Amino acid sequence: MSKQDAYEQAGKTAVLQNIQGMLQFLQRFPPFNQMEHGHLAYLVEQCQLRFYASGESIVKPSDGPVTHFFIVKQGRVVGERQQAVGPDTETTFEITTGECFPLAALLGERATRTEHLAGEDTFCLQLNKAAFIRVFSLSEVFRDFALRGVSSLLDQVNQQVRQRAVETLGTQYSLNTPLGELAMRHPVVCAAELPVREAVRQMHEQQVGSIVIIDAQRTPSGIFTLRDLRQVVADPAAELDAPIARYMTATPFCLSAQATAFDAALAMTERHIAHVCLVDEQRLCGVVSERDLFSLQRVDLVHLARTIRQAGRLDTLVALRGEIGQLVERMLAHGASSTQITQIVTLLNDHTVCRVIELTLAEHGDPGVPFTWLCFGSEGRREQTLYTDQDNGILFEAGEADEAQRIRGQLLPLARQINQSLARCGFTLCTGNVMAGNPELCLSRKEWARRFAGFIREASPENLLGSTIYFDLRAVWGDEQGCEQLRQGILAQVADNRLFQRMLAENALRQRPPVGRLRDFVLTRQGNDKAATLDLKVQGLTPFVDGARLLALAHGISANNTLERLRQLARRGVIEPLDAAAFEEAYHFIQQTRMQQHQRQSRDHQPYSNRLDPDSLNHLDRRILRESLRQAQRLQSSLALRYQL
Repeated sequence: MSKQDAYEQAGKTAVLQNIQGMLQFLQRFPPFNQMEHGHLAYLVEQCQLRFYASGESIVKPSDGPVTHFFIVKQGRVVGERQQAVGPDTETTFEITTGECFPLAALLGERATRTEHLAGEDTFCLQLNKAAFIRVFSLSEVFRDFALRGVSSLLDQVNQQVRQRAVETLGTQYSLNTPLGELAMRHPVVCAAELPVREAVRQMHEQQVGSIVIIDAQRTPSGIFTLRDLRQVVADPAAELDAPIARYMTATPFCLSAQATAFDAALAMTERHIAHVCLVDEQRLCGVVSERDLFSLQRVDLVHLARTIRQAGRLDTLVALRGEIGQLVERMLAHGASSTQITQIVTLLNDHTVCRVIELTLAEHGDPGVPFTWLCFGSEGRREQTLYTDQDNGILFEAGEADEAQRIRGQLLPLARQINQSLARCGFTLCTGNVMAGNPELCLSRKEWARRFAGFIREASPENLLGSTIYFDLRAVWGDEQGCEQLRQGILAQVADNRLFQRMLAENALRQRPPVGRLRDFVLTRQGNDKAATLDLKVQGLTPFVDGARLLALAHGISANNTLERLRQLARRGVIEPLDAAAFEEAYHFIQQTRMQQHQRQSRDHQPYSNRLDPDSLNHLDRRILRESLRQAQRLQSSLALRYQL
């Protein structure tokens, strides 16, 4: 027997002598904890136990097509890849107990692109290719993990989140349910010539709140609802025998039957509507109402948004803020992702801001000067959670400096009152005074343009910080045209200024993800904290936000939202689609973890904090958090390479 054969036989014997122990070991880790017992037992029986000394190569590109699958039993494996420029290598990942490799190369029947080295004395379970293929064919769980990797683990996390919420709240439908499944009856329709009186009679007989006006091709041309009927009844000049076309709401909002309940909820909330028409190739096939959507799901988003927009007093808005936390709980129960929830939270925050402005104007009087209320930062990106402070400003039109100063004097008292009212509603006053009540942030369009041009022209640390806040601007209230002109000016100037881009890249590398080569996480203590922690926002989300912003500005992409920026960057070929998908999943998981922490803090009446002790997570969440933070590292590494930093 050769020395190699002897090693293999010894490794096989070591596993067979302790099959039960190996099974118990693997059942602690995904995806093995989800596999059927017989499939997992077969995997264990086919494995060998191999030892690798610290620094020893386990598999490398020059070995040729991969022939084995490895599971780390004890120790640590690091991935080293040759840098594109120069002779140095970089550590691209770290694999620890319960994790496996190299799936992509094994499935692709190719050599690995990265050398896998033992980061310390390490034991691995080794499965030959034939046995791997057998397990792959037997186990659906293992196959799903092999093909989708961390994505399949995220599914497990999302299922756990939904299950915990469902145990408390119960559920019948998911926010991802296709609308076609919610539209349970045929829509009530009529022609444009039908008299109003007859249309209302049909609505009464069918006990519906709407009737859709269609043409000969069954394309919706209008909708008449109970809201329209109230307006007709209130109008003394209205004619009930007139054609329904005179009083209908023309061009109703439509979605496909394959769109989701979340799509309808978002549309109803943004557009202040209670009905959505469903179409198939422009032909009406159904109607989903607010009542259909939310009586089934118990997630009364549209009602909450409408109540906010109709609030008659500031105290009412203050009271309604508490309902948003309960709404987030219910949305989690119905399968909403963290991205969907941040969109909804931002939308409800927008409604609150608009109503605060309207109530303030009603109380103190209109200043007689048109203005636009701008938001920056996370609200500008539509990425707000329950824990948020104010980042806002005012934009107005003015000619010369004297006129701008006069208008500013009129608007500042109003802006300060709005800031204080928003603080009562739960929007914390910004410690950096990035608020409309600050004279430096109550500016004419020309003044804003000059300020932004100064950021780009003189890239000081203060200006770079300003650009990361203000360049995610969005109009919340008032005319949007001036805001859009500012955005287009920013894009044009940044695209032409490679030096500013490079400075932004350096700034984007300041916040390093808290993962190290020698241990899972790099933790720090803050203040009087007893436990060392990491910051999910600053160290986890910010690298994605800053990286996506830089690349979007450099390539003329006007989108503000981080995930939308990543998708557009992938479509334009700036980043690889697979990388964009990995970054999106990582961002989603970190945001979801942060949101769950805020929910726990809210339930326990604790102050909101973004700091997390990874030891408080279960093994699966901890593993995905580490992988997500490594994706942030990869994005930063690509920026460093792109801008030669």
